[in-house]
Amino acid sequence: MSEESRKGQLDLGINRQPEKDRNFHLGGRSFYFFDFDDNIAFLTTPLILFHKDTGAEVMISSGDFAQYHQSIGKSGPYADYTMDFNDETGTFRNFRDLNLSDAEKLNGKKQIFVRDVAEALGFPDFQWKGPSWECFYHATFNQRPLSVITARGHHPDTVKEGIRVFVKNKLLPLEPNYLSLYPVSHKATRIGLGDVDLSQGTAELKQRAIRASVEKAIELYGYNAHHRFGMSDDDPKNIQLIVEEMTRLKSRFPEMSFFMIETQHGNFIKHEVKNSGLAGEKIENLSQLSFFEDDRRKS
Repeated sequence: MSEESRKGQLDLGINRQPEKDRNFHLGGRSFYFFDFDDNIAFLTTPLILFHKDTGAEVMISSGDFAQYHQSIGKSGPYADYTMDFNDETGTFRNFRDLNLSDAEKLNGKKQIFVRDVAEALGFPDFQWKGPSWECFYHATFNQRPLSVITARGHHPDTVKEGIRVFVKNKLLPLEPNYLSLYPVSHKATRIGLGDVDLSQGTAELKQRAIRASVEKAIELYGYNAHHRFGMSDDDPKNIQLIVEEMTRLKSRFPEMSFFMIETQHGNFIKHEVKNSGLAGEKIENLSQLSFFEDDRRKS
């Protein structure tokens, strides 16, 4: 059997058996919340900064933006640059949907996100698979309730279409069991999260999306003290506010378990949010099959 065939069998889960939730016998479920960029996958979608004096554009990656965005225009390598928040011409224009005509759709033109996912798959796995890819695969394969909470501003259907590219290319065996989809810069999504005047920042909106997802999980699957929730993200500010939100949720639902998975700089650090604070564990050289298990299997 060729290497490519073996890889396809692994991706499709042919040699893997579905696993029940760790607390299935107690009625508990495991809920997986993912940021997309630099967590599930690395895409080449650029952000655009503008020189303060000349207006000249410079493109930066989402990883660099996560690292430097708090110092843009102030200090560091982008001290002389600024952001523009116009959805069509500004910094995040590639993270928003295009206004495609019916004719363009009929001719097969895709949204930027869908095209960028397809383009990423032309690179070797180690270049596009993010640090939480194996967790994402594990959750999808076992049909765990799954939420995508991303700073992108695409329509939720566009995010689904992009993830469907993984399925079409046999990198996922089936589509995720979506609990919720929150691209928190999408205007209708923001309003649905209560940001009616569009004034909240990304991290605050992710807090609201986490809270809404936990509430939806309890609504759909019932209240159970053995439910477990985990969220992965790479942005330091987002991580801080996600922990704050999970701390509030832990206080509200003290019997349930909450985990923050920190994936910045290529690390995979699992923090359990406890009433007494955080308990952190850095994971190395292991396949992150699950946010929650202590005995992860090697790939």
